[in-house]
Amino acid sequence: MTDREWDKALRVQTTGREDESGGRYMPYEPTPYAVLVRLAESGFIRPGDRVLDYGCGKGRVAFFLAAQVGCRVTGIDHSEKLIAMAEENRARAGCAGMVRFERASAERYAPRDENVFFFFNPFSGSVLRAALRQIRRAGIGGPRGLRLIFYYPSDTFTACLADEDWLRPAGEIDCRDLFDGDNPREKILVYEAVGA
Repeated sequence: MTDREWDKALRVQTTGREDESGGRYMPYEPTPYAVLVRLAESGFIRPGDRVLDYGCGKGRVAFFLAAQVGCRVTGIDHSEKLIAMAEENRARAGCAGMVRFERASAERYAPRDENVFFFFNPFSGSVLRAALRQIRRAGIGGPRGLRLIFYYPSDTFTACLADEDWLRPAGEIDCRDLFDGDNPREKILVYEAVGA
């Protein structure tokens, strides 16, 4: 299915880029549905998981994972405009009860009961480091384990992750075949907390 067909099936409008950046935050660009299908089929996110989507924008990741995997998803974004658009989508979506949105900055948001964290390069390395401190400080994960998922990881992100001794690589999903060219960043990296 195309991205527009997925939007129609989920009863949402998440296509299009929005230049709602703010220095250390990147413009909104939705994760391709083809990548989300591959992630959903990977087993790294399971029914009953609680996912936090950093830089959720219009909510594509949240609606897709809630509908296709059966997990609960919280989306946070610093942009008031994008959170309003996500809430408009939630009012139409069939999985609205499994999704919530909050306007919040990643560096200040204290995770609650989430055990899976999704990133599509929504911000700078300094913001990522602050978000990782918040995740670690929350000390969550429980029996389901704690997983961090990075689509299209930048060199900055992989360098930050290499410095985190409480995280270890848990898997990689190659997505290069989904797009033209042979871009080595077309992948999903999965990390888990040491001891999870």
